[in-house]
Amino acid sequence: MKYDPDQNGYYGEFGGAFIPDELQENISQLTERYIEILESPKFKQEFAYLLRNYAGRPSPLYHAPRLSEKYGARVYLKREDLNHTGSHKINNAIGQILLAREMGCTHIIAETGAGQHGVATATVCAKLGLKCTIYMGAVDVERQALNVARMKMLGATVEAVTTGGATLKDAVDVAFAYWVAHPEAYYLLGSAVGPHPFPDIVARLQSVISQEIRQQLLEQEGRELPDYVIACIGGGSNAAGAFYHFLEDESVHLVQVEAGGHGTQGNEHAASLSCGTKGILHGSRSLILFDDKGEVREPYSISAGLDYPGIGPLHAYLAQTGRSTVLVATDRQALDAAREVSQLEGIIPAIESAHALAALPQLKFRPDDIVVVNLSGRGDKDMPTYLREFGL
Repeated sequence: MKYDPDQNGYYGEFGGAFIPDELQENISQLTERYIEILESPKFKQEFAYLLRNYAGRPSPLYHAPRLSEKYGARVYLKREDLNHTGSHKINNAIGQILLAREMGCTHIIAETGAGQHGVATATVCAKLGLKCTIYMGAVDVERQALNVARMKMLGATVEAVTTGGATLKDAVDVAFAYWVAHPEAYYLLGSAVGPHPFPDIVARLQSVISQEIRQQLLEQEGRELPDYVIACIGGGSNAAGAFYHFLEDESVHLVQVEAGGHGTQGNEHAASLSCGTKGILHGSRSLILFDDKGEVREPYSISAGLDYPGIGPLHAYLAQTGRSTVLVATDRQALDAAREVSQLEGIIPAIESAHALAALPQLKFRPDDIVVVNLSGRGDKDMPTYLREFGL
């Protein structure tokens, strides 16, 4: 496929595998075997079985009539919030843990921001009887206390990271450091970032989202292709899945919505596609937010899951080549979008997903346009933030 990485893991000039010597053997083995394993009948059968009977797929593609009326198009919501554990993260967790098990690993480590990837990882480890350690920034531990409790209930060890800004970037740093010291573990990256082959693994496992969208649109609209697919983007896993089977259909507008925080005119945002420069972060060359000294700077977003100073290499490539449109949603725009979909459609979204919904008033649609917004997660975990922000 045109948008697959090359043999060295590059999407154009983005990607690659910049890793310490201690991880070379791990990454080499993974690179040599992942496609063979993912494409094997055994993997496909078990993955499909667990997605259907454990995660609850296919997730519905819901026509949102009141949003459609307001924005003058046929607006659909891809209901990833209805998956087991409450987000799209379960798709990748199931797939990578099956992959890790096939490669003989029994200890799974992972990072998490909003906690949904941590919960999904802990869930699948519990089901399959694997040891699980989750690294989470201390700031995110506090603002996502419910998800921390869920991980612990599932038997995972949660390590609060206090270095740096104590958010997602720092959790990734510490998880990578542990992996370097313990290469026998399997690092289950939750987003489409990191050294090759992780961005491709995550995109392939999350591609079930766009595969279902095509089939569901055919059933509901008599056509497979929407006019727009909109997804929020932090590292990029839900967007990679929502876009994957539309990448080569140039008629489909792909819209990436970044976390604008308090606005991109300052530094309190996480908009690396709009404001980043080329560099290397967590083993991959992409667009990164740097400060005046050339150091990776602390990003900011009200959303723990989008609070990351980089972007997956596929998404940097899509933006650079013009295949995607990049929009920014501030905290306030995301909060307004969350309240709107809650009160128009009776669906409380995760704050991450609300950033994608905040694209609707920024775009101009025709009445016959089919617009799919990937509703990547549910808002239960964010109720303390909503209560505080809305004074409820």
